[in-house]
Amino acid sequence: MPKILRSVLVLAALAAGLAGCGTVNERLSAGMGDYVPQWAGGLPADAPPRPGTPQYDAYMKERERKRLMPAADREKEEQAQKGATGSPSGSAVR
Repeated sequence: MPKILRSVLVLAALAAGLAGCGTVNERLSAGMGDYVPQWAGGLPADAPPRPGTPQYDAYMKERERKRLMPAADREKEEQAQKGATGSPSGSAVR
């Protein structure tokens, strides 16, 4: 009987330990994702800012401004931005 009781206690301790890890990881993962490099599975470079930050408010205002803009003007603006930040197609990295 003591062996069975010991096995049950060990299993209960392992289950409690795993349950505790789940709550810790839930809290850590919310902030740690910002610090993980993209190549290791972190946020991509073009990910929008997190809600609740000043950058998020500016991002949403700009998004709303573009949404209300006529489609022809929006396309012209996007082409101008791509031309200013894009590299020439002849210098592709191989």
